[in-house]
Amino acid sequence: MQLWVGLGNPGAHYALNRHNVGFMVADTIADLYDFAPIKKQFQGWTQEGRVGAEKILLLKPATFMNESGRSVGEALRFYKLDMDALTVFHDELDLDPFRVKVKTGGGTAGHNGLKSIDQHLGPDFRRVRIGIGHPGHKDRVHGHVLGNYAKAEMDSLSDLLGAVSAEAPWLAKGDDARFMSDVALRLADS
Repeated sequence: MQLWVGLGNPGAHYALNRHNVGFMVADTIADLYDFAPIKKQFQGWTQEGRVGAEKILLLKPATFMNESGRSVGEALRFYKLDMDALTVFHDELDLDPFRVKVKTGGGTAGHNGLKSIDQHLGPDFRRVRIGIGHPGHKDRVHGHVLGNYAKAEMDSLSDLLGAVSAEAPWLAKGDDARFMSDVALRLADS
């Protein structure tokens, strides 16, 4: 089993925030692959299903971003999973909007959800970094991250969520390079 975590903040107020793109990815994957109904567990919401041949537990922590590590740690320990079973989907300021990169390990770049997971479990987990772009000045970061996607960005957001979800079987197989390549091709065609 793999644990795929979408980072975000709970509540309707945050639903369309750039910071919640991880939640959006988790929801889109659950819909596309017809995952089981949502359960409340591990201080969050889970759904079980399969992506390709792989069994996946999707988790959306309900702890707010800065305590995500508590929820993720509970789920990993419950299922006795190693860090290599963990994939975290999150927003990334240092990538252009709607670009997707995958990496394992590394720093947190000030991302409170990643910081929390790192503090609870260490840095050696796979991250699917979803670009939201930098607003240009550090004083505008908070408002940008917690701001909603603009109406003009909705088609691009929908294309991104569709591409990441459609190519998720490559992630499940561990072929990060093919996943990134095929997502980029889909987005180039949209």
